[in-house]
Amino acid sequence: MPLLSGLLLGVSFPTWPSVHLEPLAWVALVPLLLSLEHEERFAPFFRKVWAAMLLFCLIALWWVSLATFAGGVLTVFAQSLFSTVPLLFFHLFRKRAGYRFALLALPFIWTGWEWAYMQQDLSLGWLTLGNTQANLLWMVQYADIFGVWGVSFWVVTFNVCALLLFRRKELPVVRAGVVTLMAVMIVTPLLYARHVFDLADSRAAQPSVRVALVQPDIDPHEKWDVLSRDETLFRLYSQTAQAMDAAYRPDLVIWPETAIPFFILEPVNRPYLLSLRQMVERWQTPVLTGVPDSEPLAGRYGRGDAAASGIGDLPEAWATYNASMLLLPGGGPVQRYRKMRLVPFGERVPYSEYLPWLESLSFSMSGISSWHKGQEATVMTFTTPEGQEVRMANIICYESIFPGLVTRFVRNGAEFLSLVTNDGWYGTSYGPWQHAAIGRLRCIENRRAMARCANTGVTLFYDRCGRSYAEIPWWQLGVSAADVPLETVLTFYTKHPDLVPHACLGVSGLFVVVAVLRRRR
Repeated sequence: MPLLSGLLLGVSFPTWPSVHLEPLAWVALVPLLLSLEHEERFAPFFRKVWAAMLLFCLIALWWVSLATFAGGVLTVFAQSLFSTVPLLFFHLFRKRAGYRFALLALPFIWTGWEWAYMQQDLSLGWLTLGNTQANLLWMVQYADIFGVWGVSFWVVTFNVCALLLFRRKELPVVRAGVVTLMAVMIVTPLLYARHVFDLADSRAAQPSVRVALVQPDIDPHEKWDVLSRDETLFRLYSQTAQAMDAAYRPDLVIWPETAIPFFILEPVNRPYLLSLRQMVERWQTPVLTGVPDSEPLAGRYGRGDAAASGIGDLPEAWATYNASMLLLPGGGPVQRYRKMRLVPFGERVPYSEYLPWLESLSFSMSGISSWHKGQEATVMTFTTPEGQEVRMANIICYESIFPGLVTRFVRNGAEFLSLVTNDGWYGTSYGPWQHAAIGRLRCIENRRAMARCANTGVTLFYDRCGRSYAEIPWWQLGVSAADVPLETVLTFYTKHPDLVPHACLGVSGLFVVVAVLRRRR
């Protein structure tokens, strides 16, 4: 039964867009919870829970091993252990106050733990239970009120209700109440989604910008180790020129994460920067692109990968960043954003700023590892040919799984979201699609459209409801241009991103107090 729960949880997570097994998550925990009802000893209890979570993580995250086998094994193992924590609290509550009491507390514990886990650097954060519903657009539109945390709470609560129907101990009146509650839990999100879609489709014409996404379709290993800088830039220039030949010239061009795989902003690479500026002037269109960035850090720990940078004479203390930059026609300063949430062990070993020797545990892929963390949720601005100033956020790859981080950009004034990524590490697995599906929730939570540009993988647009359009097939060279609506209104969730998890943590604390008092009595 625990393995059945692990299987149901794993296959309910987003895979390819044509596969929709999301409702399995609504009952996935039931077999595991039933098997734990009479399990008194901790050791067998933990074995059951960990077996379920290990299979869940293996099914959902096996594709990480395509980029780095050791990193994939570590990811599955570590994530499975972290995923057992809410159920360990469940065990404690059951022993102290009873099984039904523990069931009542479980949705609050689970949701509060998911949020708390995501606040520290060791967190992968990928397997938030609410993410299972990302592609089930009719059931997640209320995320603009409660965020993905509300979706997680909903999923766990529905599982508890389904479990109560399986238990023979429940009275008929209890079963009737549970069935009624489950019906309300299904109908209410559907009615709210109907209202949201009708409102979105009936809105009058609103301001928008025309955005062109360039998918260069470069093998991620070749980009760093085989292709020359001139070859890389030529491919980007020639593709972008196709968008400029169109009848409807874009207001913004986006290139993917580290599309320029060298430190173009360093003085030694000034000829390449001048070449890019000349192209921006010729196109008379702003260009947003992913780049590695760097800065000297006098007196601080943080030596970057000097050999990979190609700069030559780097200072002894040197910080490198996974970053993006926006270049505008007419010159002017470069607008930069430096990635703030980095992939654990892949891009940066957590807490290595305090213990430098931890860097030896890094699972480096092609390119530069040991990035430093950015500190500011930068909102970039550009002006359209009509004179309209536009404010946008640029999220870099893995950051799209962090709900609170994205709300910071929106509260800072971003009118639409852009995301640059490189999903080419994961071949034709469902990893890139899973990543893209999670990004839908950020659009719904903040009611912001998104332009998602991948080196190769999933390049497309999402509207404010998470509906996709103008997609480029993966592993194909291509350019896609579409209108992206601009929004200024802040949703309830954007204003209060931590309200639900904080409430869940508070309620969990009350459950702890009640459990202790019951035990004493």
